[in-house]
Amino acid sequence: MQMLTDFVTQYGPSLWFAAAVVLFVLETIVPGVHFLWFGVAAAMTGAVALAAPMAWQVQFIVFSVLSVITVFLMRRSGYGTNAKTDEPQLNVRGAQYIGRQVVVEEAIRNGRGKVRVGDTIWAAEGEDAHKGDKVEVTGVNGTVLVVTNADAE
Repeated sequence: MQMLTDFVTQYGPSLWFAAAVVLFVLETIVPGVHFLWFGVAAAMTGAVALAAPMAWQVQFIVFSVLSVITVFLMRRSGYGTNAKTDEPQLNVRGAQYIGRQVVVEEAIRNGRGKVRVGDTIWAAEGEDAHKGDKVEVTGVNGTVLVVTNADAE
């Protein structure tokens, strides 16, 4: 144990910078934002340890406090929240077709079939309809368009 304590005491700030590099590399490998803020806290701890030499136990306390602060500040600042946009359906492609009339490509039988939207064929569910009938998209169920007979309206 004494050997480990001497090692940490001798290379204290350098170990924090090395830990920061390891955490940043892990951040690039592991999906999500898990290690970034701990890497920032490790780099800050190394800088504090360089500026004001302190015992390794105090350095661990500084790292712990800085880790909590960086994580909560980033979460509070809105990192990872959904931003307001003028096109909320941008990544929900099927929802963009709601209200649009489309043509049945493969007859809808027992509530399932296919419709043509532009140059794309979509799975559809709704009232039975024959090939070539016009239907209106009224909703989206995952990647399936929900349709109703356009003549019924």
